[in-house]
Amino acid sequence: MAGQLQSKVLDLDELLAAIQRERVAGKSIVHCHGCFDVVHPGHIRYLEFARAQGDVLIVSLTGDLDVNKGPNRPYIPQELRAENLAALVFVDHVFINPDPTAQRLLEQVRPDLYVKGHEYENSTDPGFLAEKAVVESYGGRMVYSSGEIVFSSTELIGRMPRAADGFGHRLKRLCARYQIDRPGLLHLLDSFKDQRVLVVGDLIIDRYVFCDATGIAGEGPMMSLVQRDERRYLGGAAIVARHVAALGARAFLLGSAPALAHADAKLAADTLTGENVEFDLIESRPALVEKTRFLAEDAKLFKVDRAQRLPLDSIAERQAARVLEQQSKGVDAVILCDFGYGMITDSLLNRVLPSLRHNARVITADVSGGRANLLNFRNVDLLCPTEREARAMLNDHDSGIATIAWEVLRRTQALHIMITLGKRGLLAFERRSPRRDSPEWSGRLKSEQLPPFAEFAVDNLGCGDALLAAGTLALACGATLMQSTYLGNAAAAIEAGELGNQPIPAARLREWLTARPELTAPPIGETPATIDSRAVAIAGPRTPSDPRP
Repeated sequence: MAGQLQSKVLDLDELLAAIQRERVAGKSIVHCHGCFDVVHPGHIRYLEFARAQGDVLIVSLTGDLDVNKGPNRPYIPQELRAENLAALVFVDHVFINPDPTAQRLLEQVRPDLYVKGHEYENSTDPGFLAEKAVVESYGGRMVYSSGEIVFSSTELIGRMPRAADGFGHRLKRLCARYQIDRPGLLHLLDSFKDQRVLVVGDLIIDRYVFCDATGIAGEGPMMSLVQRDERRYLGGAAIVARHVAALGARAFLLGSAPALAHADAKLAADTLTGENVEFDLIESRPALVEKTRFLAEDAKLFKVDRAQRLPLDSIAERQAARVLEQQSKGVDAVILCDFGYGMITDSLLNRVLPSLRHNARVITADVSGGRANLLNFRNVDLLCPTEREARAMLNDHDSGIATIAWEVLRRTQALHIMITLGKRGLLAFERRSPRRDSPEWSGRLKSEQLPPFAEFAVDNLGCGDALLAAGTLALACGATLMQSTYLGNAAAAIEAGELGNQPIPAARLREWLTARPELTAPPIGETPATIDSRAVAIAGPRTPSDPRP
């Protein structure tokens, strides 16, 4: 089916050749042109009418670069818009026009009829008047459709967020239910500057190589690239500590690295010093783990890791334990980041977790990749895995996500868990009682889902690190799990808009929060119950098969 649709989408030479064949066969040519961002009933009637006026219907559409209908338009990319039109049986040929108007194309196609909607009959738009002049110059005819059904793609798209706003009203309702508001979140941000946070984990260099794709290599069927630039970002546990410092708190990082004379160690030390992160780097590696991503234009093509797992030896482990014992005294939070390259070992955790639990108010943990084990982090306050990581730890790829969360918490005896779901946002699970001696500790979990806040992701690298850093700081300042989840999700959204691992400044997060509509204070007399009832009314009546909660 896809091949059949593609065969109807032609380039200019193919289109002109097809028209020539049709003319030789004595057929009349009808031409329609537009944006067709969302194909609606008005478009269908318009194109059906056009096809009835002749033998062959050609539809050209405005390319993405020339759709000047407001922000975030076109709603649908040009290739998919072309496929939508090609799927209509009464459309014979489709062409993506590279020009702002159809004037030049009309000069080449010279259709017998050029059909426009009835709203163009008295139009004074210069672009349309130029098209009309071309058609009439060679004896072609302008025909206007009847206009029986009138729709506007722009109006429909503009109304989508309001008419079907499961997202906006549900988010407003959630914020009201959990006392998530702008003044409270901004107060949390102000409280970050009083926090001391200890971050432990593997350091990683994320290297981006920017290339131009020049074609296929001569010696084999592989892409040929020309390197034009590269950047190196200090990631892993280091970016978590950098986020903590950028958000205003005092960060101390414990990691492993090569000797200070090594270029990798120098990069790490210079970066951390420049961003006010205190650190202790144990000399136990020949080089830092380096992950290289090759990019062409906006696409990541492939990743190459220079990675070796080197667990701390007994001497280095004792040194790490001494540093942790000393630095954890009086800290507000400890963040454990295990990327699986040897800084965090089972024996180190067994040695230091009891003292960390005694010294710090909040302990959070995360893992990345298949080398680390989430289940090693016992009795912590928050775990932040992805759904894939959580399922891999349990070797359970079939159970519901709530079952996965409950089992992870059962095995680790952790208090909370946030599970990120990619484009579906994240789920936050918490126990009904924070007391381990309560019957509700092992009972059914409370959960809420937050959608992803980033409308367009430039680069998803580091979103989980931003979530972990901001969420931990919020918990350390006394925020609830849902308040912490919201703030962490906000930091992740900002990170998604950056290329590479970049720390999120508090001012940037403050600016983001200020612009969020769901954080506006509700009108006088508004309650979570009234917001709930209004959202239900907007969403419409439920049917027995409706899965909405």
